[in-house]
Amino acid sequence: MQVQGAIALVTGANGGIGQYYIQGLQAAGASRIYAGARNPDSLKDIVATDPDRIIPIPLDITDEASVETAAKTYLDVNLLINNAGVGFNQRLVADINFDKVRSEIEVNYLGTLRMCLAFAPILRANGGGAIVNMLTILAKINFPLNASYCASKAAALLATQGLRAELASQKTLVVGVMPGTVDTGMSKDFPPPKVVPEEVVRAALQAVIDEVEDVYPGEQAQEMQAQLLQNPKAVEKWMAGILAS
Repeated sequence: MQVQGAIALVTGANGGIGQYYIQGLQAAGASRIYAGARNPDSLKDIVATDPDRIIPIPLDITDEASVETAAKTYLDVNLLINNAGVGFNQRLVADINFDKVRSEIEVNYLGTLRMCLAFAPILRANGGGAIVNMLTILAKINFPLNASYCASKAAALLATQGLRAELASQKTLVVGVMPGTVDTGMSKDFPPPKVVPEEVVRAALQAVIDEVEDVYPGEQAQEMQAQLLQNPKAVEKWMAGILAS
């Protein structure tokens, strides 16, 4: 599909990479952009840049009623970008807090899945369209210093694959975006290299245009994916060794 002329909905539009998705969609010529956030007032600045195209909407992907309301209201969407996410930098033994684990699962996995299920019929009615799920290369390999986050993203990755299989018959493209460390507030305590959010967005939107199902923005993610294909156990052991360093 083409991003130019698309009608997009972006979750988590007020944080992390969300604002960059809004800007990227603007630049690519999307005709309408629904910017979802729990508090739409937090989107005032980005909406002010293009109020005719950017529509702020209240959306909490952990709330089934909120998602159902959005799905009943925004029936013209043909590009769903599941960007909302949360991470608490928890190790599984030393730092475990099950409230935080539940939050990561509820947002990163169940919330993303809930949005996909709610909007799949809408995408079908609008010709198929596309879903973009913001994941991470850490969905494929656990980083022990952020272990519970990785587990939630791994669940989202496998859900992405399952959705891709089921939605193929309705011609819905399902894209998994797996960058390395992205230069946002969530990663402020992590060392470089970091990929800039604009590059992540460019790669994701180009994947929609080119019908690429899995995309690895940035050199770090591309190198790690190559290493995982060659020797996944070596990558696991290298990650585990970070705890001892």
